[in-house]
Amino acid sequence: MSKLNIYFVALGLALLLLLVSLGFILTGNIADCGPLLIAFFCLLAFGCKGVESLNGFVFTAIIFAGVVLALYYPQYFVSMGDVQLTILIIPLIQIIMFGMGTSMSIQDFGAVIKSPKGVFVGVSAQLGIMPIMGFVLAKFSGFPPEIAAGIVLVGSSPSGVASNVMAYLAKANLALSITITSIATLIAPFVTPLLMKVFAGEFVEIDVFAMMWSIVKMIILPIGAGLLVNQLLKEKMDGFRKILPLISMFGIWAIIVVITAAGRDNLLEIGVLLMVLVLIHNIFGYFLGYWYARLLKLNKQDSRTIALEVGMQNGGLASGIANSLGKIATMGLAPAVFGPLMNISGSILASYWHKRPVDIEEK
Repeated sequence: MSKLNIYFVALGLALLLLLVSLGFILTGNIADCGPLLIAFFCLLAFGCKGVESLNGFVFTAIIFAGVVLALYYPQYFVSMGDVQLTILIIPLIQIIMFGMGTSMSIQDFGAVIKSPKGVFVGVSAQLGIMPIMGFVLAKFSGFPPEIAAGIVLVGSSPSGVASNVMAYLAKANLALSITITSIATLIAPFVTPLLMKVFAGEFVEIDVFAMMWSIVKMIILPIGAGLLVNQLLKEKMDGFRKILPLISMFGIWAIIVVITAAGRDNLLEIGVLLMVLVLIHNIFGYFLGYWYARLLKLNKQDSRTIALEVGMQNGGLASGIANSLGKIATMGLAPAVFGPLMNISGSILASYWHKRPVDIEEK
């Protein structure tokens, strides 16, 4: 059997397991279909890996397998002995940020000089549109205050590496995407706490300076260390950079699984509505980001880039902030839900734009 056939067999088995799982759910036996759903997402991930048009969904399927695992068997991801596994969240974020730092250099910020307007539009859109959208959705959600604040927290966070990947797949302006992500990430320790104070202050008490310091520890210090290591050991970093994507993906997967397990009861109670609101937040981010850029006369390629930068937030960082506040099981839920849904919608949008490229100079 050829490799291609194996992948299609995996997809066929995944479809069969999905139908059986739906049968269990419709007959009221949802408690018994956990192993079937986990196997479904694992087979789906394997099958997508072998089909070029579905390749972008591999990581998302793996994340969903982890989410189902955490929902059905939370006891394995909440604690190990007397140690709460939520203590892993901040170190994992720091490792991801260190990796980001090692892949950066001073030259990466050259786009600020080459295209200052694009960078300004992207950063202002990201830190303007999403917090306001998050506040509006949180205000009308009817959720308990800490869970509602989590929606604002997602909107107040910068974009992450996922937006750069999607910009590449969409044939958007990758250099601009990386620069916007870098700038937004580096100013996040100062901007995110202020945005939270303004838009989430009525939901939870925000200590601006304490939040600033926690974000500095999660972002500035590890990125700075990564930049320094990259500068000193530039020629020896090639092997490490090859495994960086795998380390980052594992870190993101582990963070989402731990948060899901910690907030399982809350998630089961408000999960469907939270998914709907988070998806609205995400999709409106793409839409408003694109048209904000077009309104300010950016070309179509740059506008697509900014749409992805606005719609795709750094859920891992938002989770780390929630954890540093001791609210991972409440405020951390929206970031945990946002991540997987963002990857699905981002992959679909990137695939759509990939098939409809625009000329770089097309206005």
